[in-house]
Amino acid sequence: MSVTIKSVEPRSPAAKAGIMPGDSLKTINNHEIRDVLDFDFYSAERKLSLLLSRNGERYRVEVTKGEYTPLGLEFETFLMDRQRHCANQCIFCFIDQLPEGMRESLYFKDDDVRLSFLMGNYVTMTNFSRRDVDRIMEMHISPINISVHTTDPELRVRMLGNKNAGKVLSYMDEFKAAGIKMNAQVVICPGWNDGEALERTLHDLIALAPEVESIALVPVGLTGHREGLCEIPEITPENAKSIIETAEKWNFISKEYTGAARVYPADELFLKAGMEIPGEEYYGEYPQLENGVGMLALLRETFRKALSELYPEDEPTHKHLTIATGEAAGPMLQGLAEEFMARFPQTRVDVVIVKNEFFGGGVTVAGLLTGQDLQKNLMGRDNGDFILISCDTQKSGEAIFLDDMTLSELSESLGTPVLPVDNDGGALLWALLDPENN
Repeated sequence: MSVTIKSVEPRSPAAKAGIMPGDSLKTINNHEIRDVLDFDFYSAERKLSLLLSRNGERYRVEVTKGEYTPLGLEFETFLMDRQRHCANQCIFCFIDQLPEGMRESLYFKDDDVRLSFLMGNYVTMTNFSRRDVDRIMEMHISPINISVHTTDPELRVRMLGNKNAGKVLSYMDEFKAAGIKMNAQVVICPGWNDGEALERTLHDLIALAPEVESIALVPVGLTGHREGLCEIPEITPENAKSIIETAEKWNFISKEYTGAARVYPADELFLKAGMEIPGEEYYGEYPQLENGVGMLALLRETFRKALSELYPEDEPTHKHLTIATGEAAGPMLQGLAEEFMARFPQTRVDVVIVKNEFFGGGVTVAGLLTGQDLQKNLMGRDNGDFILISCDTQKSGEAIFLDDMTLSELSESLGTPVLPVDNDGGALLWALLDPENN
């Protein structure tokens, strides 16, 4: 096997060794290179022996460089390989609930261990090969983010729709023995993996501490497009409160036996339960932010900290702004807007809470708002000089919403510039103070 080199950085170790675009890389120090993990791991050494081919002819080069100094090679794809497709049929899969007619890339289901390590994605382990497991331990790839959902093997088979889903849980025991750190995710589906099933899951995961560093409890996301799919009830306020109480019980046990709390209910569970989002001390180092765990707490605390550190000469550059957000974050952002206006009474900040009609169901997070829902809720009103939205509404690296409306199209239709803002309280504050330099 070999991977084709797309480009060679000028004056890099690879360029000095005579490697050229179009060459194929086969081995480094006699280790076969199949993907980005192999390449990054084996190319980190100072002295390298590379086997390549050019026009079908093999050749070898010797390279001496600084440890961890990049070789200077770029490949056709980020992974240097095809992205792995999910092998499951999860009862709660969000992609199965997408409306028709969206761009094709949104319907791709990934379950790739390499993206877990490189990008923080969660994997179910059902498409791990023995080589994957051995390589994780050999390279000490850590942490691995694992979608567990339940530690009951039979229940996991039913929830993931994969006959191997129960057996692969044993990999977590191997990872613990090898000292591989893990973060776990449990998507709570009422009537499936809550109640006694959740008690068992938390017991089993905490038993894998300290290698299992954190456990996120995330409410199932249900859109309005579940025709023909497994019936899953919405999480009620009573459900949410019960899940939080279960988390608190097992955090008490975890603190007693492992020295630290490890179970983190997602922000949405607190909101559904009608409970206040905890303070920043609850979340430690925020190990599960990407799962919506502590995101609102961090936003609130960093906003207030930044507000308290302003200089007397710091003043807003505009008199009227609008923040458009989803139903989940709306009340907290309304509170932060009021704190801002109390400090700067000459500036008006409106918070418009946008109901997600594109996805429907119980989708309330700001990051899944589409251009057309924002347009519908903001059209015809006085939005001031700028409209601020979450950067999560935009496709990575592009100014486009999930419904393919562009940011410029939305701004033009509203007659007001729409600005994406990072999910950080300091970034929000500075966007309110000076949106043009955000």
